Amino acid sequence: MSFTLHGLAVSNGIAIGQAHLISQATLEVSHLVIAPRMVEKEVARFETALTHVRDEFKLLKVGKENSPTDIGAFIDLHMMILADPELSEVPKQIIRERRCNAEWAIVQQMEILVAQFEQIDDVYLRERSFDVRQVVERVVRELVGKPGHAAVKAPKGSKGENLIVVAHDLSPSDVMAFKDQHFSSFVTDVGGATSHTAILARGMGIPAVLGLHNARQLIRDKETLIVDGTRGVLIVNPDARILEEYALKKSQLEIERSKLKLLKTARATTLDRVKIELLANIEEPSDVAAVIESGADGVGLFRTEFIFLGRGDMPSEEEQYEAYRKTVKGMEGRPITIRTFDLGNDKNLHSDMGEDRKRDNPALGLRSIRLSLADPKSFQAQLRAILRVSKLGKVKILIPMLSHAHQVDQTLAALEQAKSSLRGEKIAFDEGIEIGGMIEVPAAALAVGLFLRRLNFISIGTNDLIQYTLAIDRSDEQVSNLYDPLHPAVLMLLEHIISSAEKAKIPVSMCGELAGDSHLTRLLLGMGLRQFSMYPAQIPEVKQKIKQSDISEITPIVRRILRLEESAKIQEQIERLNSNR
Repeated sequence: MSFTLHGLAVSNGIAIGQAHLISQATLEVSHLVIAPRMVEKEVARFETALTHVRDEFKLLKVGKENSPTDIGAFIDLHMMILADPELSEVPKQIIRERRCNAEWAIVQQMEILVAQFEQIDDVYLRERSFDVRQVVERVVRELVGKPGHAAVKAPKGSKGENLIVVAHDLSPSDVMAFKDQHFSSFVTDVGGATSHTAILARGMGIPAVLGLHNARQLIRDKETLIVDGTRGVLIVNPDARILEEYALKKSQLEIERSKLKLLKTARATTLDRVKIELLANIEEPSDVAAVIESGADGVGLFRTEFIFLGRGDMPSEEEQYEAYRKTVKGMEGRPITIRTFDLGNDKNLHSDMGEDRKRDNPALGLRSIRLSLADPKSFQAQLRAILRVSKLGKVKILIPMLSHAHQVDQTLAALEQAKSSLRGEKIAFDEGIEIGGMIEVPAAALAVGLFLRRLNFISIGTNDLIQYTLAIDRSDEQVSNLYDPLHPAVLMLLEHIISSAEKAKIPVSMCGELAGDSHLTRLLLGMGLRQFSMYPAQIPEVKQKIKQSDISEITPIVRRILRLEESAKIQEQIERLNSNR
């Protein structure tokens, strides 16, 4: 019987093959009460399991030379999570206090940590709950005598490239098996667009659909599958006509991808010779290799929040400096924009800031630049680290989530304090370092002039701007269908920001998901955007669209589109705009 499942389109492309179901370790462990005399033995069993999993991670690191650059970083992250006292020490306390088995203790602690992550407003950080679960699954496998990663291996006698992995979830280390097995695609029940599994899929160029909910239960081994990673569709047991149609689409996509690789060294220039700057978004220093490979002009957004992952304290100035230094060195003179920590009040990172920091609505609470200004000591450490590395290359500073002009003034004062302290220590830095602001709150968008007068540049964060404008949490499945980037109000704000920056002669970039969507490239060009920042893997396709566009022809069409009042009509006109090659 043929049927279709819909999920999240996280990695473009089409794959056709047979289903290969893999099993995952269950976290539904039994709760056992152990005798007092066995408590310390249970603690020792738990410690042994941690040691074995830690050794597994080290072995995985050894063999990652030919893997995508992201994988090593993700293994490092899982090692950090494993070493965090919240997972390595607290379960031992639970074992001793409740006289319970180790499996139950670590799963109970995991549920507490996952609940904390799921309250975080930032989508990227919230989806790190998947990483916590994956690490705990490894420990549980070790405890129950089934060590190692999920069985991502092709059956004997089959060719991996004809198989599509179907799983409830996959960890980054599980995905490493794709390097040797050459699976054509994978689909999972869980996961989000910014989960590490999704990032890896994009980095490896593997079509993938996540968030299918019940695919693992509904699909049987060896059933024929079509994965449409562009539309987020999984077709099970397609008929001959659908198979033929998708085989043709797949062939056409492969030809297009081959052509795109030739654009690496080409300049992003329109048909009427307007130069467009294409930058990359990164989360950690290891992403630099992908940036260079993509042919990006630089880094438009370095999300420094990665330093927080897997730890419960603030990173020191030296730790930050080293991370920034590696990135600047790897970029070989290309510009880098470092965003200050964009974190919320949802996770208690400081022991001295107290539980009262947690609020029912963290999206509107003490987060991002508000949090940095409320913690001057930590903010100084970050500003000093960025300033110190600015002498090594072209570095800029980006302030997240601005809503009031005084936040810029306070940040500039803090920056001057950091500069003064470095001068006193005779430490060199770029005295003229540029500072910009993220426009991602409707108030900042409407009053953007206040920020243009105070900053050297601005960057539009469309992910949060859309969510705040429409009051929609795109990760909430009950309302995610209402998340509409083409809502007239969203386009009005974008047009206002871009045109205001142009009049003020202040550079403006876009670093949200919209920037990497080639379907919207011409719309944004017609609105006046000249600087885009996106995942490295998205750059070739956006560059191609730019080189096929004539801004003098696009601009009047886009102006007419912006006068439309219904998303459906806007979408229809954008389709027509893109049909002209």
